[in-house]
Amino acid sequence: MRRGAAVLLAMVLALSLGWQRTWAEEERQLIPVGKAVGIKLFADGVLVVSVSPVQGTEETRSPAKECGLKEGDILLTFNGEKIRSTEHLQAMLAENGETAAELTVQRDGKTLEVTASPVVCEDGGIRLGAWIRDSMAGVGTLTYYDPATGSYGALGHGITDVDTAELMPLASGSIMETMVKAVKKGQRGDPGELKGDFTVQRDVGTVTVNSNEGIFGTVEDAGFISGEAVSVAEPEEVHAGEASILCTISGSDTRAYEVEILRVNPRSRDGRDLLLRVTDPELLETTGGIVQGMSGSPILQDGRLVGAVTHVLVANPAEGYGIFLENMLTTAG
Repeated sequence: MRRGAAVLLAMVLALSLGWQRTWAEEERQLIPVGKAVGIKLFADGVLVVSVSPVQGTEETRSPAKECGLKEGDILLTFNGEKIRSTEHLQAMLAENGETAAELTVQRDGKTLEVTASPVVCEDGGIRLGAWIRDSMAGVGTLTYYDPATGSYGALGHGITDVDTAELMPLASGSIMETMVKAVKKGQRGDPGELKGDFTVQRDVGTVTVNSNEGIFGTVEDAGFISGEAVSVAEPEEVHAGEASILCTISGSDTRAYEVEILRVNPRSRDGRDLLLRVTDPELLETTGGIVQGMSGSPILQDGRLVGAVTHVLVANPAEGYGIFLENMLTTAG
């Protein structure tokens, strides 16, 4: 009786685990998209791009440098008030004048308090001697759409500031429908680029996460998304060999192009899990391989969604890297 009960229990557990695996696999049916989208991000606070001296009425100095501000710092508050934009900070500086002001700063995940004494310039302006930025816009590629939840993932890497290389601190953002109007072909030592038409954009979703594994959010208008949902491959199921990517290199025409997965790097955690080579003659002729704006292009192999394009090799634009889709989904939650 004990042996029979143990066998029965093992069978029940096996059936239960099998049902759980089947249910999980059904949950991970995603639509590979491959459409170019416009992306707008607005920072949480303002990002310090650089610090420099400014000419005051009496002397040249840099209040930002004097109080210890550095490139890559995020200014969160001014005299206790949350900084909403560069214009908002400029307005508070004008009202404050040259009186010493308290700044809350985020640096490397830590919060600091500093005191800055602004400069009154010859034109009457009040300045800190810091170049700042509060928003970014560009073109990327939508990787997947989950029809069950309305969520999406894109890019396969984070959006960083062009000057500081710091991950843009996100307050809000949106994705927009975009037409690809031109392609700058990539060459050795000179990465190419997709150029989108920002004049016809309309918001189709929100950005709620900007992370090293991509941007994530919700699609609010899925009318521009087409295609059938496919299953997601586990990292151990991805192998060297033939594959394809979906991308948009003209207008809104999304097509599949042939690539080869040269190497799988299962222990990589920097968006370089896969080494790819573009083999499609048409794509090579048009773009030279992988160009800026193609980040996020879904990679398919054996009928499953395996990852997304993330980087191009500057020395050889026909080759680049990709991230496992599993890593994107883990960050998306």
